[in-house]
Amino acid sequence: MAAAAEENSSLFLIFILTMIALPLVPYTILRLCRAASEKAKTIHCQCSVCSRSGKYRKSIYKRISNFSTCSNLTILLLWIVMIFLVYYIKHISREVQPFEPYSILGLEPGASESDIKKSYRRLSILYHPDKNPDPEAHKFFVEFISKAYQALTDPVSRENYEKYGHPDGRQGLQMGIALPQFLLNIDGASGGILLLAIVGVCILLPLLIAVIYLSRSSKYTGNYVMHQTLSTYYYFMKPSLAPSKVMDVFIKAAEYMEMPVRRSDDEPLQKLFVEVRSELNLDLKNIRTEQAKFWKQHPSLVKMELLIQAHLTRESFALTPALQKDFKHMLELAPRLLEELMKIAVLPRSPHGHGWLRPAVGVVELSQHIIQAVSLGARKPTGGNSEGIAPFLQLPHFTEATVKKIARKKVRTFQELRDMTVEERTELLTQIAGLSAVEAQDVELVLEMIPSVTVEITCETEGEEGIQESDLVTMYAWVALKRGNGLTGALPHAPFFPFHKEENFWLLLADTASNDVWLSQKVSFLDEATAITAASKAIQETKEALGANAKEINIAVRESIEKVKKGCRLVMSKFQAPAEGSYNLTSYCLCDAWIGCDTKSNFKLKVLKRSRAGTRGGHLAEEGPPVEDGIEEEEEEEEEEYDDYESEYSDDEEDEKRKKSKVANGVAHQKGNSGSEGSGTDE
Repeated sequence: MAAAAEENSSLFLIFILTMIALPLVPYTILRLCRAASEKAKTIHCQCSVCSRSGKYRKSIYKRISNFSTCSNLTILLLWIVMIFLVYYIKHISREVQPFEPYSILGLEPGASESDIKKSYRRLSILYHPDKNPDPEAHKFFVEFISKAYQALTDPVSRENYEKYGHPDGRQGLQMGIALPQFLLNIDGASGGILLLAIVGVCILLPLLIAVIYLSRSSKYTGNYVMHQTLSTYYYFMKPSLAPSKVMDVFIKAAEYMEMPVRRSDDEPLQKLFVEVRSELNLDLKNIRTEQAKFWKQHPSLVKMELLIQAHLTRESFALTPALQKDFKHMLELAPRLLEELMKIAVLPRSPHGHGWLRPAVGVVELSQHIIQAVSLGARKPTGGNSEGIAPFLQLPHFTEATVKKIARKKVRTFQELRDMTVEERTELLTQIAGLSAVEAQDVELVLEMIPSVTVEITCETEGEEGIQESDLVTMYAWVALKRGNGLTGALPHAPFFPFHKEENFWLLLADTASNDVWLSQKVSFLDEATAITAASKAIQETKEALGANAKEINIAVRESIEKVKKGCRLVMSKFQAPAEGSYNLTSYCLCDAWIGCDTKSNFKLKVLKRSRAGTRGGHLAEEGPPVEDGIEEEEEEEEEEYDDYESEYSDDEEDEKRKKSKVANGVAHQKGNSGSEGSGTDE
């Protein structure tokens, strides 16, 4: 029984080792292959300001932190368990061996009886208890040598061994189970242990996991944003929400409202209020009333707004340690909260199933300013510069005085600074702006990181030449990104934002007159493999739907892969064609991390009256004109209200809107930066 119990325990350990090794070994090999194939490429800013910030410094602590992810620690722990099991099975657990009397006595099979007796006498001298007092020798002599001698000298035992392989004759089949013996013994305490194990593993553990999951899912979304925050954002989001008012909605997040407001924060917040008062849009004529009204708000709202303004004005260095902790937590939550706020802004809520353009632009602008730590007031038009000085202030070593100095040399816009040659710009910064050569080099490094985006959009209906009412229209947009340093995916220059922040671009197809966002999509340039897979699949499905042969499909897929590798991303989306008419739309590509690199262009969509029979919505053709007229009247009523769709800090661009380029039906190409408009030609 003891040998059987030990054998079962050994089998159980071997079973556990096998179950761990089967998934762990190939997964570890896959991870190592991926790590070896990844190219070590620096994608963050190399300027001295970012280096001093310490955000990208790879210290020993950060290296350990980067390695000590849940996945890596789990793999390491499982390998330690495997090594321990191998050691235990090999060195501690006694392996059960078959009984071999000839081998025990050191004889060849078929040895004579005299040889057996000689070997027995020789081994007796070494292991007999009278000759060797070692307990292990006594045990070996009794359990092995004596039994082997008896099996070979007794005629019946020897015959059984030679015939059946065992001195006792034919043996029955024995089977073991890979479980410890104490679990198989249901008497006494072992039965209770087994019962508790079954109840704990099969009932209590799944129940605990379910409770934790349900409690968390009832409070947070998949993006780790509280459901209460989404409800608040949805309630306060308005179609005419100006960018400066987006801040008031943003700080109402439940995550911010739950942050503690301590009595010790009162005095530091009072001092901070004095520093940032000019950025709070208070009425200076009734400053006392405005101040009293500001402090009567919920304490959490007051605290969050002051902390954000401290970040935008770069005054956070004066915060107390307690406020510094709240300040960093606020910034850590900001990107995901702004992303959810953007999704709610473009959420279809108009009668036509469209989102709202004005608040969407405001959310992206607020994100840009938070990442770059630039005040919203810096976007106000100044001295013939419609975009303000905000784009300049994201450059290292640039201040308001620096912008004024270079403006004397007729460099008033950020695009004019970017269009200069390196030599001209270096001369301007060192001789006019007063920067050192090292500081000018930092500016060059950041300018090389700023992306230039080009968007090519095509709208079409599958299998048809023109777009008619109620057709399902597919938009294909190739978004191309280029930088001066040759990178495609990169982390933005943001030394005042203490966390890693990826660049994200929002592609919007909108009607500026009615403030409607028809389509919206977030685009990222960091994951090239995912982009290749998505583009290949989309192109293949599109070509198959059009009836293309295998050769044409392969050519189209290869072309799309080459485009992605050169820095392009394919965005596809569908919408239902509206009533008959010509629609002057605008395509936007807005970056949530950089100021001054957004692009937009006019896009003309012509919808024909339905003439194809037997298709969905064919009966709507008769009702088309009244619906279209209603839309035109509604657009005329709302045109004045939403005319300034971008920002109250920007100049009116009505003159530019009138200079609409001619674009082919359903096709537009846009190039340039900072609101530059593309052009096209009619077919």
